[in-house]
Amino acid sequence: MEIKQTTDLNSPTYQDALKIRKEVFVKEQNIPLDIEIAQESDCLHFVLYDNNQAKATVRLLDKGNHIFKVQRMAVLKEARKKGYAKQLLLFAEQSAKETGATKIVLGAQESALGFYESLNYLVEDDEYFEAGIRHFDMEKEL
Repeated sequence: MEIKQTTDLNSPTYQDALKIRKEVFVKEQNIPLDIEIAQESDCLHFVLYDNNQAKATVRLLDKGNHIFKVQRMAVLKEARKKGYAKQLLLFAEQSAKETGATKIVLGAQESALGFYESLNYLVEDDEYFEAGIRHFDMEKEL
């Protein structure tokens, strides 16, 4: 297994991230493409590969004041329940920490609350809807 990161929107790594996100968010969850693809150049994109095949992705957005936001966490359907999301998120957290982050925030889909809670994220606000899906803001001190 290998995790690659990039800010280059022309790189194969970014293209792999985009392919996973389109499969998971646009096709599976019916999120409009124009909502899914936003702020791309402002983010650091991560892709987890297993046997040279892209399986999972996440991105980080620097919010300033040593706070990073986790966004667009996605794992291909056939690659779920293998621990990829946990490995990828911990890697992204470490990357953020190495650049001075002291807090990570995210907007979790309701179905993913347990996953994030298992990694010590705490719900910080009331529910809200984004792209028709119930979300909760969560955060974690690094």
